[in-house]
Amino acid sequence: MHGNKELGVLLSNGYDPAVADGIRALEKHLDDHPALAEELDAVVTAFADKQEITMGEALGRVKRIAEKYGENEYCLDLLLVINGLPYMHKRFAENGYPDSVFYETMDDIRCKVNECVECKGVVGTFVAEWYDRFFVPSCFGLGRFQYERAEYGGDDFTLGCGRTVHRGDTYINMHIPSRGIPLTDGVRLASYRAAYPYFKKYFDDGVVIFGCHSWLLFPKHLQFLPTHLNIRKFIGDFELVGCEETEKFNDIWRVFGRYANLPYEELPRDTALRRAYAEWLCAGNKTGYGFGLFAFDGEKIVR
Repeated sequence: MHGNKELGVLLSNGYDPAVADGIRALEKHLDDHPALAEELDAVVTAFADKQEITMGEALGRVKRIAEKYGENEYCLDLLLVINGLPYMHKRFAENGYPDSVFYETMDDIRCKVNECVECKGVVGTFVAEWYDRFFVPSCFGLGRFQYERAEYGGDDFTLGCGRTVHRGDTYINMHIPSRGIPLTDGVRLASYRAAYPYFKKYFDDGVVIFGCHSWLLFPKHLQFLPTHLNIRKFIGDFELVGCEETEKFNDIWRVFGRYANLPYEELPRDTALRRAYAEWLCAGNKTGYGFGLFAFDGEKIVR
């Protein structure tokens, strides 16, 4: 099971060499410890292959294995995901998604491992439960963003183009993996266009409703982020449905990484985003989230 071809393809495409070597070292660690490998492989088989257990149950078993053998849970969680790659690949193909979509989606592993290295100091993942949607699969990387069908749960909302979205209606929910690719106008539009053919079938008039709930859509970003930042342009794609402020900046690690737990006055200011956020937080301001929608006709956002 170890050393699967899917992992080899991924590691040859964009991984930091040290991170790639770290993942190979984890695989070798399994080869060198057959008892550990046998127990972990049993979880992979039960979850990823036979689908006899849920992701939650699989991660619970992995946690117990980590405790039994004195292993890092984040590392074993990553091994669960990467040794499930052949099964994910098979299901993508069975659902009509080409290899290009599979591998673009699986670049998410690189993103999550980089976040774990930055925030936890180990090659692993601290959000393995996220991958449940890829094993189904119900979530797909198409260009810069990831997309999945969702059900709108808010009050009726009428977009500028005249389309009203009702409670219970389908919309296409977006996620923004930390791929290190700037959210420029061209990159965003290319992703919407790439996603459109896969999701237009869910909308009778061929106009796809995209939506996103994210800290990136916090509307007060327009008050304190520099005008040149692409986050502001990303916000501009959406019509704001709702927002919320929080007492605690729960996504502070996404901005400051390993420094997230420092006092606000000690936060690094080495980028425009970090500088703006550090000053905003030091001034006692709150942060939060926004939820927005937009209509897309295959070529452009419809207003």
